[in-house]
Amino acid sequence: MEQRKIRWGILGCAGIAKRAVIPGTKQSETGEVAAIASRDESKAVQTAKELDIPVAYGSYEALLNDDSIDAIYIPLPNHLHKEWTIKAAEAGKHVLCEKPIGLNAAEAEEMKAACDKAGVKLAEAFMHRHHPRYAMMKEVIKSGEIGQIRGIHGAFTFNSSQNHGNVRFNEFMGGGSLYDVGVYPISAARFLLEQEPEAATVHAFFSPEHDNVDMMASGLLEFPGGVALTFDCGMWAAGRNVLEVLGTEGRIELPCAYVTRLNEEDHFFVTVKGERREVKVPYVNQYSLQADNFGRSILEGTPQLFDGSDAILNMKVIDACLKSAKERIRVVI
Repeated sequence: MEQRKIRWGILGCAGIAKRAVIPGTKQSETGEVAAIASRDESKAVQTAKELDIPVAYGSYEALLNDDSIDAIYIPLPNHLHKEWTIKAAEAGKHVLCEKPIGLNAAEAEEMKAACDKAGVKLAEAFMHRHHPRYAMMKEVIKSGEIGQIRGIHGAFTFNSSQNHGNVRFNEFMGGGSLYDVGVYPISAARFLLEQEPEAATVHAFFSPEHDNVDMMASGLLEFPGGVALTFDCGMWAAGRNVLEVLGTEGRIELPCAYVTRLNEEDHFFVTVKGERREVKVPYVNQYSLQADNFGRSILEGTPQLFDGSDAILNMKVIDACLKSAKERIRVVI
């Protein structure tokens, strides 16, 4: 007997949904994309036609009222995440919400509480942590091959500064590089170290041309034991997408650390005592893996790799980073 699949509804026609999450979910073992909604019905119909989605709705409420939908993916602008996560939970839908899960940790706590009350699952859409490379890197770290960890450095930058209508450049809507790409190296370091940072110091460039959101930020997160994450993130800089873990005896380099090269293998490199080796990782679709982990948690009750509690902890770090950048101070978390 064929196992039932999770029927996904997509709340909005954002680029990340069309480009990556919808195709990845359609390729997953546990899910199917059953419906999509937009406040502009013609946009929903056009997107449904382009991506072969059976049903298109002209309002978000209509999608939430569809009893055949099990789970909702929310790629809306950041300031709408809390509202529509809570509404989806109240409609009995499980929720995968795009990062950052909210505008602050308090919002994330409200969202988790609403999902817990409704008996539905909540996860933040950090696809990169589902890629097997990260578990493999953690195994290298735990093996002791590169010695004791002394630090991690991550960078995620791109340049879209000329696109002035972008929601990322709207302060009210939760714009800025820390929200958009800084969250990636921060979540990666928390995962690899299996610890929470104790303090944050961040310096940022707030651009008057872009509604005073942080278009570039450079930060230091203090982890226990004298270990630090140094990171930079930006939306007005040349493109970078890398992570490095430095140990006393060697280091790990991860090219294409957060956004992978579609349909290509994404390897990482380990260097010990001057000898550099490539660790080969077969091609996988990390968006499919994300959908499957969430789907199996619903269908089979298997544990979520990252649940709402993890999202709250990540937002506490982002809160501290933003406070540090705006007030030019070190912030204890």
